[in-house]
Amino acid sequence: MHFPKKLYQKLTQRVTQNSLRTLGEKNSLVDFSSNDYLGFAKSEVIFNKTHQFLTNNKLKVNGATGSRLLSGNHELYIIVEKQLAKLHNTETALIFNSGYDANIGFFASLPQRGDIILYDELIHASIRDGIQLSNAKSFKFKHNNIKDLKEKLLRFAQDNKSEIYVVTESVFSMDGDSPDLATMSEVINKHDNVHLIVDEAHALGVFNLGLIQELQLENSVFARIVTFGKGLGCHGAAILGSRQLQQYLINFARSFIYTTGLSPHSLATIKIAYKELIINNSQELLLQNIQHFIKESNRLQLNFIKSNSAIHCCIFSGNKHVKNIALQLQQKGFDVKPILPPTVPAHQERLRFCLHSYNSKEEITNVLENLATFV
Repeated sequence: MHFPKKLYQKLTQRVTQNSLRTLGEKNSLVDFSSNDYLGFAKSEVIFNKTHQFLTNNKLKVNGATGSRLLSGNHELYIIVEKQLAKLHNTETALIFNSGYDANIGFFASLPQRGDIILYDELIHASIRDGIQLSNAKSFKFKHNNIKDLKEKLLRFAQDNKSEIYVVTESVFSMDGDSPDLATMSEVINKHDNVHLIVDEAHALGVFNLGLIQELQLENSVFARIVTFGKGLGCHGAAILGSRQLQQYLINFARSFIYTTGLSPHSLATIKIAYKELIINNSQELLLQNIQHFIKESNRLQLNFIKSNSAIHCCIFSGNKHVKNIALQLQQKGFDVKPILPPTVPAHQERLRFCLHSYNSKEEITNVLENLATFV
């Protein structure tokens, strides 16, 4: 069958640039690449408790059977959304099938024609895709730059006919850093028509229930997006906010309306993972490992982007160069991945280290000492 020439040329360009993506295989290397920050994805305790919960409640079914607006709104949705709303100190939680679905659904439906979206220039691809589906105009502001955000708000906020949506992440997925959320919310809340949206994907589980709650800013945020495939080690996402926001999304978010719901097993796993997060000491172990990583990288004078999260990145310009260093670390037994354009800007290629509660301090020291010999 003929493959379109334009598509072939795009693939060939990736090969030429040494940036062609391929699917990896399972390995036995020391994990410094997964988002399973607390080890919950591999937790037998969560697996067994989830199974027991489903058995005790006679929920021996494999699927939701349809979208939530048809036959798929099974009882566990109601139970888990109430649990999330209470834990996250918000009026409502609305569960989506993934973080990507949540961001697509939110940004494609909320901002209206004539509205403005201001987004951090390093915002996640799922948010960018949602913005592209929106009828609102969008403008980026410099990464974590409150001054630039203020200037753009002064430019746009005077028009009270427009709603302005400001979106950022509490922990950025490719830098591991965080904005000054307290100052940002203070600036935004001076304007009645400006609304703050925060994606907490890489903060949930690492910083308890997210940085917004750590900073007690729940009432200053229009919406929070929390995802379960990282710190909680399972699947799905939720948008946290007011009852009116929930009602609006149920009626207008296409990625919510036109998809089969999550299975009872997926919902039960989310429920049990949250319970485990409250009682488990994995977060304390992770925070100790983060501090050890920072201390050791400073000792070895390695140039990492400043971060207090579980994500730490070291920039090596050039696809070939960064892939070669990653390969050398992998040959030493460490699963460290190179991050290439278009995921990050050209000349900002990097090694991305993800830390976990189950990494030992010896493993952290060893990987960094090996890295120091390659730079």
